[in-house]
Amino acid sequence: MTPAFSVGLTGGIGCGKSTVADLFAALGATIVDTDVIAHALTAPQGAAMPAIVAEFGPDFAQPDGALDRARMRTLVFSDATARARLEAILHPRIRAATEAAGQAATGAYVIYVVPLLIESGSWRERVTRVLAIDCSEDTQVARVMQRSHLSADEVRAIMATQVTRARRLAEADDVVDNDAGLEALRAQVQALHERYLALSL
Repeated sequence: MTPAFSVGLTGGIGCGKSTVADLFAALGATIVDTDVIAHALTAPQGAAMPAIVAEFGPDFAQPDGALDRARMRTLVFSDATARARLEAILHPRIRAATEAAGQAATGAYVIYVVPLLIESGSWRERVTRVLAIDCSEDTQVARVMQRSHLSADEVRAIMATQVTRARRLAEADDVVDNDAGLEALRAQVQALHERYLALSL
């Protein structure tokens, strides 16, 4: 049975969503990460790959059968129609897998990690609270450049496809500041965990 209390965790690229989710998981929350689900769907033998190859052609699959992410990224950032076609394949499958994972949750509450929670339009009604992970845009750029070896311009192009920092903060019920280091982050997560436990009773 799905716990009645759930949190939608979101944030721009490079804000530290995975780090925060890991901290909540260590405290006993059930984590359902839509990016992890999407990667599984587009891995070798992933459930979405036959539809993706049928829609976009075999050039978008690597030799092992996984999605060629670099090729697809280039396409969808330059072609909004292609993005919509990809989303039409992935989003229903991600939603079904996410709901199944939520149904199987055993923690006191569930945290759904959804990078595009605000953009999706439907998630706000599916969770009890929205938690935004926030940091400066310069921090975002620096982290993604280090992690993904993209240029600053490439990172900012990705950021431009996401909602603005101001809108994300305006729509959040709770905010974690991830500009001050791990210990400060840990303290904020601990406080929110205690609050969520109380709210979930």
